[in-house]
Amino acid sequence: MGSTIGLMPIKHAEISVGETVPWPVYDEQGHLLMASGVRVETQNQLNSLLEHGYCNPDAMWDTIPSKLTPVSRPVSAQSSPAASTPAPAQESNKDTLMELDSVRWNVGETLYLQVHDNVATRYTVKLIGFVKNMSILVTAPTIDGRSVIVRDGQTFIVRAFPGKRAYAFSASAIKSVYTPHAYLHITYPKQVRCSTIRQGSRASVKIIASVTIGDPEQTAAATLGDLSMGGASGVIKKALGKKGDVGIIKFKVSAAGNDEYLTLNFILRSQAPTENGLEFRHGFEFVDVSAQSKLILSAFVHQTLAEMD
Repeated sequence: MGSTIGLMPIKHAEISVGETVPWPVYDEQGHLLMASGVRVETQNQLNSLLEHGYCNPDAMWDTIPSKLTPVSRPVSAQSSPAASTPAPAQESNKDTLMELDSVRWNVGETLYLQVHDNVATRYTVKLIGFVKNMSILVTAPTIDGRSVIVRDGQTFIVRAFPGKRAYAFSASAIKSVYTPHAYLHITYPKQVRCSTIRQGSRASVKIIASVTIGDPEQTAAATLGDLSMGGASGVIKKALGKKGDVGIIKFKVSAAGNDEYLTLNFILRSQAPTENGLEFRHGFEFVDVSAQSKLILSAFVHQTLAEMD
């Protein structure tokens, strides 16, 4: 099971027979069981996926709400029921506001805490439980296996990705508890913002990449301007190769706090001068991407989308 580190079981995912899976599904060894977009044909196939399937949590979203409701404040035991009752769900074009009670989370669910005033700082924690309208209990945030100091009142954007939806809400730390086991109380939200997972989102980036293409081979530096699970576009000082040529692109990303180096095969799909006429924009379609590279790419793309307003 060591190879499932960073993955989460999909046993609680909302998948039905006749529907397509919105993200890649892997077995406990990290081998691809079903690619994204493949239809689940039978109940036996569905049962097998739910029993043995894992997925990358970062692949389970592409539009993460950024305009969150105000941070909930701790609710005392003396607060009136009317004051602590979550508001009814409201519809919007991109996402839905809903009560936390209507979200089907389970003990052990993975939650992601992003420090509100330092978006580069993120922690992965597990849901322990909650006291309704008072606090949510999660495992203590850690870095390299060591608990970090969380000050009372520190604010977070909290995210979770069970099934086909992404959830987010603002919360603040109420109290860190260190004995007999370290855990954290955070505020209980009045509302949770829910987004439906979509595929094919492109993240705006500025990444320097090395591109090798053509026969004979040519290598040049490219500045990638957008990136998705399926490809990227990049600006190069000269036209490199021709449409339909295959090549290799190499670049570095920072995913989940780690620097990762990707080497991906591609097919050149487009090539055109930029607006200033001094450079050329190239469109790359990634092909034959390994499962490990897909996980890294997915983590980076969706992490970048999460940080965009």
